[in-house]
Amino acid sequence: MNDFRSLHRAGDPLILPNAWDVASARLLAGAGFPAIGTTSLGVAAVNGLPDGEGATDADTLRLVRRIAGLPCHVTVDIERGSVGMAVAVAAVGAAGINVEDAMGPVEPQVRLIRAVKRELPELFVNARTDTHWQRAGDLAETLRRVRAYADAGADGIFVPGLREPADIAAVVRAVDLPVNVLHDPCGPTLAELTALGVRRVSTGSLLFRVALAATVEAARAVRDGTPVRATGLPSYAEIAAAP
Repeated sequence: MNDFRSLHRAGDPLILPNAWDVASARLLAGAGFPAIGTTSLGVAAVNGLPDGEGATDADTLRLVRRIAGLPCHVTVDIERGSVGMAVAVAAVGAAGINVEDAMGPVEPQVRLIRAVKRELPELFVNARTDTHWQRAGDLAETLRRVRAYADAGADGIFVPGLREPADIAAVVRAVDLPVNVLHDPCGPTLAELTALGVRRVSTGSLLFRVALAATVEAARAVRDGTPVRATGLPSYAEIAAAP
């Protein structure tokens, strides 16, 4: 496999689908994606736990342990994170992590990034700021935070919810690191993100939410006697095959 860092290319960004269990990870790896991430929302939801509150460490680690042997790189959402969790997922084969600031103070996040990089210099640390996540967004605050995280030694910058092309371009200019954004079905398009200099595009919880919607849609179709889409589905044998 190519080095994980080398997949973050200007002009040819890494498309990173996010898995929530062993089956979804296996299918994504089988589809030829060179790297997959975990989605903290998906992992939390399938285990009946809250997202973003540090409740899923054991479940996340269990999942990574089972998928790290797939023929692709694995990067792990460890929510707000800790050095201990970073060490644990790296020890079972993770190539990278996401750590989010949840709009908390900058300095503790800077200290965390520095501590992780001291302990695990080869681990790709994608530093996420939530300035645009489920909020209106503050570009000045975004730039302040991403510069601080870059200076602390982060390997990549992640700003979920960043959508305005001018804002994306400003973040790309602000740091000499790969910038990661979430795919938004409403745009910008992949071609537009590529032209703006984005080097990583993640699906986040999108695939998990699409799968849930398809589940309910199929169940309603069976109940209502309407057609169920039956083409292109993975077979029983494909799903049941040993990891």
